[in-house]
Amino acid sequence: MTDEPGFFCSSCGVRHDELPLAYSAPAPAFWEPDMEGRPNTGLSDELCVIDGENFFIRARIVLPVVDAEDPFEWGVWVSLSEANFRRATDLWEDPARVDEPAYFGWLSTEVPLYEPTTLNLKTRVHSQPLGVRPLVELEPTDHPLAVEQRDGIPLSRVREIAEQLLHPKG
Repeated sequence: MTDEPGFFCSSCGVRHDELPLAYSAPAPAFWEPDMEGRPNTGLSDELCVIDGENFFIRARIVLPVVDAEDPFEWGVWVSLSEANFRRATDLWEDPARVDEPAYFGWLSTEVPLYEPTTLNLKTRVHSQPLGVRPLVELEPTDHPLAVEQRDGIPLSRVREIAEQLLHPKG
């Protein structure tokens, strides 16, 4: 292994300058672009409300990379109850939010490359210091994403993810 950034891609046969350590979803899986402008509905960089009934917060699933210093992250959306969503948004600019107990939520992102689906996996959402997105703790199950969060992944898995996401097979 080399200390140079990047990786040789087995999908395209080219060396890429960087090995991405994060991917993210721009919106919850349940969001449709034509929802914009509907009453009690909106999507921002960090929050989403659909019809005043479904409430989502942007967060991170962090996977330790067992043979590297930096972790790998999936940027995801999690649905919260209205009460927990209101509490999280009330504390959005409050440094004391880090003292909040974790909120229960349902994973609302179809994280690519995982079978079975990641939609509706049970989670705990942990508030972080101001300016840092919440952390998602998946319920400890045998789902492959939960296992990778618990056990970590090798750098070779990070490369595999990059190859598959940079060069999707049609």
